[in-house]
Amino acid sequence: MKGWSSYNSLVVAALALASCDTNNSIDVKDETSPNIVMFLVDDLGWQDTSVPFWYKKTHFNKLYETPAMERLAQEGVKFTNAYAASVCSPTRVSILTGKNPARHRVTNWTLFENESTDRSVENIDLPQWNVNSLQPVGSDIDFSVEANTLPQLLREEGYFTIHTGKAHMGAIGTPGEDPCSLGFDINIAGHGGGGLWSYYGMQFFGNAEKGEHTLPMGIPGMEHYHGKDIFLTEALTRDALDAVDFAVDKEKPFFLHMSHYAVHDPIQPDSRFIDKYTQKGICDIEAAYATMIEGVDKSLDDILNHLDKLEVSENTIIIFYSDNGGLSAYGRGGEPHIHNLPLRSGKGSIYEGGIRVPMIVKWPGVTSGGGISSQFVNAEDFYPSILEMAGVSFNNVVQEIDGESFVTSLNGCNSSSNRSLVWHYPNRWGAQGPGIGTYSAIRKGDWKLIYWYCTGEFELYNLKTDIGEQIDYSVAKAKKAKELSIKLSEFLRDVNAQRPFIKGTDTLVPWPNEAI
Repeated sequence: MKGWSSYNSLVVAALALASCDTNNSIDVKDETSPNIVMFLVDDLGWQDTSVPFWYKKTHFNKLYETPAMERLAQEGVKFTNAYAASVCSPTRVSILTGKNPARHRVTNWTLFENESTDRSVENIDLPQWNVNSLQPVGSDIDFSVEANTLPQLLREEGYFTIHTGKAHMGAIGTPGEDPCSLGFDINIAGHGGGGLWSYYGMQFFGNAEKGEHTLPMGIPGMEHYHGKDIFLTEALTRDALDAVDFAVDKEKPFFLHMSHYAVHDPIQPDSRFIDKYTQKGICDIEAAYATMIEGVDKSLDDILNHLDKLEVSENTIIIFYSDNGGLSAYGRGGEPHIHNLPLRSGKGSIYEGGIRVPMIVKWPGVTSGGGISSQFVNAEDFYPSILEMAGVSFNNVVQEIDGESFVTSLNGCNSSSNRSLVWHYPNRWGAQGPGIGTYSAIRKGDWKLIYWYCTGEFELYNLKTDIGEQIDYSVAKAKKAKELSIKLSEFLRDVNAQRPFIKGTDTLVPWPNEAI
């Protein structure tokens, strides 16, 4: 069973546990093991919140109303240099494996088994990548990555592991499309699809018929809400809280992977919040988008309040994060590429609008509240960090780990200030726009270097003085560009990263340090 019934949660829980082949006799590792909520939002931009992640509030921070996010920031630490991949599946696989996309090779978004989602490129041939995405160890699926996943390790140590919402971690038609195959005890509404046709229960959440699951963009397992006047964000939250109740009742620590489909398109208004935004005088589609953000915030508020009600808040860690940068104009109307200003471009782009994301962590007894960390964080860092929080070892996992724990930064220590972050995208996304192309990139300190595989060209930006990436220093600071190209190439070689081919030949496009 892939769904969860809010009408009889305990009975359905037992069925779901059995179907996921979970050992109910597993003992809790430690009665003080913290509960962990990974609150993951889809396509939420760096400014799609009333919490500022810059030195001042932006126009968008002032527009959106997200009091729960504000509460979380006041009680925890916000990270001002948090990043993700520019599209969703690479980020999601990195979270569960601790591997950088260059190493796990799920470098683009996935959909159907053995099918690439790449668009063609005029002067290069793109490499074969892991189109089947994340799979359980021993599955032996071509074009996939196998790993001992984050929820698997937590479950083995006595955690009740709950996936809710968007999965998009294994291609449709493979074992990995079901989160239960990747270490979750419960899967609520997750499958291999990365989007949906409708957020409305009255429209069966994008399924063609009531009670059915329609591939690839109908939401599965939520049939008990079909035909009802409810937004998907609210429905997912209700069922997730039922699962949390079950774990608390059984006195087991829980890991809730609360992974919302919102705010991915289609942009549809959540009627609970629409009046306040239309009264602000913004256009209909922008008002609808704002309601989707506030719906996610209400979900966070409901979870925080429910944890208070259950009297487990003081032993529960909350991690708030987005899987890539925010949408630009695509799907939202208005002028192109303005929706993330002062950041440049948006989802799918290597510019900051496509990869810089909001992140907040609350750990009672560790975070003092209202903290700000400038430590660099990327998606692969959640694996070692969450396992450290839970006191779980990952010394014997089958995969190599690229991530670095950010736990020490929760009390104000930026332990990894000298590290580099790397992005690798030897692919082609569907949309057009600035920074959307085939690239590798590195950030070290204030400097960010981008290498374009299609042209062999470089761009170099100083993000401290130019967060909008308007001044290219690749010529004026040629020595710095060369230095970063060497570091980027060293990492890519070390992980055996794939590169495109020059069109119609067997010749690989040069490594960055060979092209500069």
